[in-house]
Amino acid sequence: MRFNFHLIFLYLAVGGLLVLQFWPGRGPVDSPLPEDYAPYAVAAGAEVAASGGLRAPFALLPLPEELDFAGERVPLEDLHVRERMERELYVNAYWESNLILLKKRSAKYLPEIERLLAAAGVPDDFKYVAIAESALLHVTSPAGARGFWQFMPKTAKEYGLEVSSDVDERYHLEKATLAAARYLKKAHARFGTWAAVAASYNMGQAGLANRMQEQRVNTYFDLYLNDETSRYLFRVLAFKLLFEQPETYGYFVPEAERYRYPETRTLRVDTAIPDLAVWAQAQGSTYRDLKWLNPWLRSRKLAPARGKTYEIKLPVGSA
Repeated sequence: MRFNFHLIFLYLAVGGLLVLQFWPGRGPVDSPLPEDYAPYAVAAGAEVAASGGLRAPFALLPLPEELDFAGERVPLEDLHVRERMERELYVNAYWESNLILLKKRSAKYLPEIERLLAAAGVPDDFKYVAIAESALLHVTSPAGARGFWQFMPKTAKEYGLEVSSDVDERYHLEKATLAAARYLKKAHARFGTWAAVAASYNMGQAGLANRMQEQRVNTYFDLYLNDETSRYLFRVLAFKLLFEQPETYGYFVPEAERYRYPETRTLRVDTAIPDLAVWAQAQGSTYRDLKWLNPWLRSRKLAPARGKTYEIKLPVGSA
């Protein structure tokens, strides 16, 4: 028996169209869109607040009329500046999962970073440099930079951090932040503006100085730079806007939803610990909590040099 495949195909095609036409829940093909339909909306503070803090999907994000970094005005009237600023704002605002987790995570670290920067005389806006560098995660870059402030080994040692197989103070929140503050103040003494300081943190002081000399300009916003450094300060500024203006950009994270450190106690150690897991257990704690609260401990042992004392944090109540 011979089949007429063309006829069978025709029957199947007609049947498929009929099924699609009368499928439950499907409106007529030519039904008009609602009169108030829009593929995006312009975000406004009042509208965001009225919606319970939720930003409309695919909203156009407004820039403020005035914006500053560390007290220095950002020239948003410059079209190049404005476009670069909007790019970083959209890229980071629409990476929703990253931003929400970052806001939750920041409650653990930003208060201490703010305190340390203020004590060192560095503008508060530089806390967003740490966010732009590492998202407040203990990350390692392909080039070998580590920690919240992404120090390279050589630079870390130049600014007083210990880097060894057992101890890497690039992961030490307090010590690394103070080292970053020393770098930033030294760069400010050289360049004179905090915007240039931020750029130098990304590309190095020598690299920035060379670009300024070659192009005969002395402001970050007038420089033609590699893509990464060209975007760098604007990424920092995007985080500043998203963190400081939740009513405008619609990212509210209630205090109760933010991550917190437990209350801790500090133990001073100046003798060798051959097994940190055993030692932590002897202190009534766990190796997990030891590593969580002291990420600068990079191996399972600790061997202080003569005269060297380390301060190790453990949760209160674990004694």
